[in-house]
Amino acid sequence: MQFDVIFQPATLKLFWQGILVSLELLVLSVSIGGVLSIPMAIMRVSSNRWISTPVWLYTYVMRGTPMLIQVYLIYYGVAQLDVVQNNWDTVALFKPFKDGLFCCVLAFTLNTCAYTTEMLAGAIRDTNHGELEAAKAMGMTPWQAMRRIVLPSALRRTLPAYSNEVIMMLHGTSLASTVPALMDITNAARSVYSDYYLPFEAFITAGVIYLILTFTLVGVFKLAENRWLAYLQPRKA
Repeated sequence: MQFDVIFQPATLKLFWQGILVSLELLVLSVSIGGVLSIPMAIMRVSSNRWISTPVWLYTYVMRGTPMLIQVYLIYYGVAQLDVVQNNWDTVALFKPFKDGLFCCVLAFTLNTCAYTTEMLAGAIRDTNHGELEAAKAMGMTPWQAMRRIVLPSALRRTLPAYSNEVIMMLHGTSLASTVPALMDITNAARSVYSDYYLPFEAFITAGVIYLILTFTLVGVFKLAENRWLAYLQPRKA
């Protein structure tokens, strides 16, 4: 084992760059996907099939196909179409596809949005009927009850499942290594391997970094659960 190579300034800088890129991918995808999942979850639980069915189809497809395939379809598929490449500089909608980071964020966002939508929709369906009856008794309209009672409660109760989704997305950012232009953690390890032919040292270091980031996220979500789900915890005698 030659871990002294890992602690060289150039190698540490490379891994630091990988950490920043991976965290950027994670934060952008879960933030955008989380915001989009709220209206989509409301649509998902709608009794109107014309509203709920398209959302169901979207979540079914995104959850039923590997995220790697989704990255390939966007970066090596959509971004490489002649109509897209020939109009990069003239059509604003196509210009972002020149950036590998945008392609990965788009794929990750669509994926995590689908999972988060289903989790939040399930929490909305499981809302205690007593809360709904209390909202009606106070004269709230269905939309007011959704905005003031159902949705805040569902968001809190989704935290434990959502923490797992965020951690899975952190691990999923390693798929960005399939995009040559992005230097994420996995690509940083691959670069060290190709430069020094040290596969164990390079990928063990990457694994340790992912492990540290994972435990950090677990701690953050644990604090969030203690803050917003304290009322659900059993009281000590």
